[in-house]
Amino acid sequence: MNNELSTYLSQIRLPSVSTMEIARKRWSQVAKPLNSLGVLEDDIIKIAGIIETSKVDMGKRALVILCADNGIVEEGVTQTGREVTALVAENMTNGNSSVCIMADRAGVDVFPVDIGVARDLIPGTRHPLLCRKIAYGTKNFRKEPAMKREEAIRSIETGIKLVGELAEKGYQLIATGEMGIGNTTTSSAVASMLLKKAPETLTGRGAGLNDEGLKRKLEVIKEAVVQYSPACQDVVDILACVGGFDLAGLTGVFLGGAIYRIPVLVDGFISAVAALSADRMYPGCRNFMLASHVSAEPAGRLLLEELGLKPLIQAGMCLGEGTGAVAAIPLLLMAADVYESMSSFEDIQIEAYKPMGGES
Repeated sequence: MNNELSTYLSQIRLPSVSTMEIARKRWSQVAKPLNSLGVLEDDIIKIAGIIETSKVDMGKRALVILCADNGIVEEGVTQTGREVTALVAENMTNGNSSVCIMADRAGVDVFPVDIGVARDLIPGTRHPLLCRKIAYGTKNFRKEPAMKREEAIRSIETGIKLVGELAEKGYQLIATGEMGIGNTTTSSAVASMLLKKAPETLTGRGAGLNDEGLKRKLEVIKEAVVQYSPACQDVVDILACVGGFDLAGLTGVFLGGAIYRIPVLVDGFISAVAALSADRMYPGCRNFMLASHVSAEPAGRLLLEELGLKPLIQAGMCLGEGTGAVAAIPLLLMAADVYESMSSFEDIQIEAYKPMGGES
């Protein structure tokens, strides 16, 4: 790890325990049954600890979509070619993708980021295209490491700096998204190496592979795990060997949330692999993350359990782009409204609920 990245990580402080206690007490005073909003209450408490104030405000919200191509596509592990990455990324800058339409409804500002698309993108007219290109796609990791270690570090630092820029602009909540044909293959490989679990338990069909395609995808991942695992000393090595620029950049976004004290929403499988990478780089980084949903990919629930995160939504989603993260934001906003605005038991002069089970 280089000095700049180490300096960034040295700035991380744990969420404020005292502020979370204040938020927990506020929930206990709200005139409703105790803990009846479940994970929503826990997330509001967590946000209070992250921002170090019990006044929870998520008025300015951003979706960061890391877009990049993956050389492993050459091995036939996807249903479509890598040219689709650029086309979808350009559609995003015009507001013409699933997540952009959802973001409009949720009041979320969209920031597509070219961190490694295989060609230069033509900016649209709706959402700003942020060009942070590390290279024109990664290498084919079946033949050589996906990227140099220095490129992986630059990608991580790029994600951190993106959060810093959003923090300066006053954003209070960040949703994570990605676009990159082949990135369920890179994510499965990274997850297998991080968790030390067989690729078969972690690998799904991605964007609709048939049985033959899934078999080929598994073969490629298993070969890579055997080939690269012995030489990988840390998370950066794993990302460099079998990851992608989008994955490494998202890892940086999660680290950036901890550095700049902004809650970051985990999207689906790919985002969760990046979240786990960040937490392995800085244990405790998970304390700055919120889980939006359980991905339909095989490792979706397993990764959240590994991170100790409870999802808000179980809808069988596996679209990517940040759709799950954006879908969760209105739920958080509604919870914050109840937390901030609802009358207390004292206000309406009725006796408060008491904890059950003999607790005092």
